[in-house]
Amino acid sequence: PLLLSGRVNASAHSRARELLATVGLSDPLTDQDIARGEQLTDGLPQSLAASIRFYGLRHFKLKVNGEPAHDADRLRKIAQVLQTECGGDFAFSMDGNEQFRSFAEFRQFWETLRADDALKGFLAKLLFVEQPLHRSIALNRSAAATLADWPERPPFIIDESDGELHSLPTALALGYDGTSHKNCKGVIKGIANRCLLEQRQRQQPVRPLLMSGEDLCNVGPVALLQDLAVCAALGIKSVERNGHHYNAGLAEFPRAVQEEILRSHFDLYHPSPAGWPTLTIERGRVALGSVNEAAFGVKSLLNTSQFTHADAWEWE
Repeated sequence: PLLLSGRVNASAHSRARELLATVGLSDPLTDQDIARGEQLTDGLPQSLAASIRFYGLRHFKLKVNGEPAHDADRLRKIAQVLQTECGGDFAFSMDGNEQFRSFAEFRQFWETLRADDALKGFLAKLLFVEQPLHRSIALNRSAAATLADWPERPPFIIDESDGELHSLPTALALGYDGTSHKNCKGVIKGIANRCLLEQRQRQQPVRPLLMSGEDLCNVGPVALLQDLAVCAALGIKSVERNGHHYNAGLAEFPRAVQEEILRSHFDLYHPSPAGWPTLTIERGRVALGSVNEAAFGVKSLLNTSQFTHADAWEWE
């Protein structure tokens, strides 16, 4: 799959963050690609092109699924949309999604892309490649040996492989250029990783080291805000956000929760055409003033008595 997700520039003191968009394998690239009967009527954009116009997106995350011919064709189509809608003002990351068996295999794919005239200018906008190898082999010395022999390679970071405290030090020793942060991987672990990257960057200033912010379809009124708060504290400059694209805002929450989030985080949310809170994205950015003002990202505690207990909840 190739994803359109939101990346957000996240400095603890800045009030605005750049949003990166996620494009799925079956996601329509233009409105003309939306099958009859599958058009959404929630007042929000559905295709990649419409999302760019609606939100002013300029950062993107593209996932590949390890099928070179299909991935290359999909990338050409996405490149055409981005170049048409954004001109030269865009950047993207590529998520290998653990789909490659070796760096030699990924290198062959990468060189094929570089030889494609339709993609040469597009690839110059790459930020980094995320987790091309499966987590079971990504940190094996033999699997990563190709990195040292590939001087003109793109930057690589780990994501799924970053499951232990020793994962990032191991990855850096093997030649990777950084890691990702998600709150689900541990807030304190994320802080430790950021400190390590800062220390190594000072020791080796000519080698750029990276920490990205990734998403697992986070939505408010708690998880999204707390994840943004940590990314801001870590100073991450590019954060994937896609919960606003694949969910109808906070429509599933009680009205009292919706009203409270609109009141306390008025810079981050606004009412959708249907009335439920949806993420406010302007010129490809989200504002984090209210998030950074709150001790843990959220200004008010939820009254959990209004929710169904997990033991009694059933999928409808």
